Formats: sequence, C-alpha cells, structure tokens
Amino acid sequence: AATVRSRGPTGRASIRAADDVLETGHLNEEILACFEEALGDQLPVVGVLLLRCAGVRMFLAPPGTVPLDLVLYASLGIALVAGSAAVVNHVADQHIDAKMARTESRPVATGRVTNSEAIMFAAVTGVLGMALLWFLVNPLTAWLNLASWVGYGLIYTLYLKRATPQNIVIGGLFGAAPPLFGWTAVTNSIDPGGKLLVLIIFA
Repeated sequence: AATVRSRGPTGRASIRAADDVLETGHLNEEILACFEEALGDQLPVVGVLLLRCAGVRMFLAPPGTVPLDLVLYASLGIALVAGSAAVVNHVADQHIDAKMARTESRPVATGRVTNSEAIMFAAVTGVLGMALLWFLVNPLTAWLNLASWVGYGLIYTLYLKRATPQNIVIGGLFGAAPPLFGWTAVTNSIDPGGKLLVLIIFA
C-alpha cells in the first residue's frame, strides 16, 4: 500500500527554526538581495513548467485525494532545490551567459549578484528545500531531488555542457525527473507509473 510520511516533532521543529531565522533577521542583506534578484527578475519559465509537472503528477498518483499540505510542502521543496541547482548553473556559466542575448541579463552575469552571494543563496535554498522534503514529505523524494541537484548542478553544468554536443539530450533526463518527484511525494515509492511519466517527458 502507498504511504505518505507524516510530520513528526523533528519536522515541526525544523519549521519553527526556519521561522525564527526569518523573524530575528538572521538572513543578512546579501541573501535577501539574492532573493530579490532571483524572484524579481529571474523567475525561469522552464523551472515553473517543471514545477507544474511535479504538481500535476501528484494528483495522478494513487491513492485517492492528495492532502493539500503535502502538495504545498512538496512543491515548495522541489522548487527550492531546483532553484539552488539553477543558481549553481548561473555561477558556473556566467562568462558564457554574458555573451548570449537570452542569458546576458542574468544577475550573476551582469554583476548585480556576486559569486559569494549567489553561492550563499544556493546553499540556503538547497538546504531548506531538502529539509522540507525530508521532514514534511518523505526521505525518498528528498534523495531523488538531491540526485537531480547533483546531476544538473554539477554533472550537466560542469562537465556535460563542455564535453559533448549531446549534453542537452543527456541533461534532459534531469529535466524530466520532476513528474517522478511528484509521484514519490504521494506514494513514497518508485513505481512503473512514475517511471512512465518521466519517459513521456523525456521522449
């Protein structure tokens, strides 16, 4: 039977800790500037589409009605981890981005956000996303998102893009993964149905 991981004391404590950080102003100006740049100027269309894919797939996974709080926590966690990986890509490719019309206005490429600020932003969003998925969704979904982060942020960005013209094909697997994240968020398992959704997007 499919199971959904319930929120325990540790999960509630992690949320309270995050609230305390926000309320006491421990997020410094550099991190807040990164949030403003990322959310104000650079809301990536592809990222939104991937998040929508994950959200829709939650409602396709069995069994029955999906709790709205699970949809919220899973969507937010997936978005934060994906955003963290995207920032790593911005830092690694800033010199290339500055030469292309499509990417020349990115915050890191233009210098509006420094490398250290971007890396800090990536670390904060990545850790928060993983914590949400681990404690409030299930560890399987968290591990899959971590694997996707490594695949896109490190393997694709730092190696594949510079090693082979087929990088877009291979890297497309990471872009096709969010439907599986939505499936595992509900079922806490990797089933043929979830794999099929990935293949549909990848193909």
